[in-house]
Amino acid sequence: MEELLARVTARTGLDAATAQTAVGHILAFLQKEGPATEVGQLLAALPGSETLITDANAGDGGGGGLMGMLGGMMGGGGVMALGQKLMSAGVPMGQMQPLGQELFAYGREKVGEDAMGPIIGSIPGLNQFV
Repeated sequence: MEELLARVTARTGLDAATAQTAVGHILAFLQKEGPATEVGQLLAALPGSETLITDANAGDGGGGGLMGMLGGMMGGGGVMALGQKLMSAGVPMGQMQPLGQELFAYGREKVGEDAMGPIIGSIPGLNQFV
């Protein structure tokens, strides 16, 4: 996990705590929305991922603001809700795509395209961030 967080901070310029929270939110989102088998493979290949997910879920008080309102109007979840959580965690809009790209590139290195492809393909709108 340290290697992934170091790559995310180097790529995005986020501080370590923000990167850790953001990765936790993304992994929690994938666990909730993605195909269980492939997400399970990804999480197993990322030691410490369960702790980040637990921390992200513990701090998850729901989103407000404009993105929360838009997410509510569009069905209340999905990638819009994830974007709100990331912004609330301190990730600027312009850093969401590099964050996603780095996380998914790392995932491909660890579990391959056979696992990452179905994850990306199963979640509407996710492909714009990877």
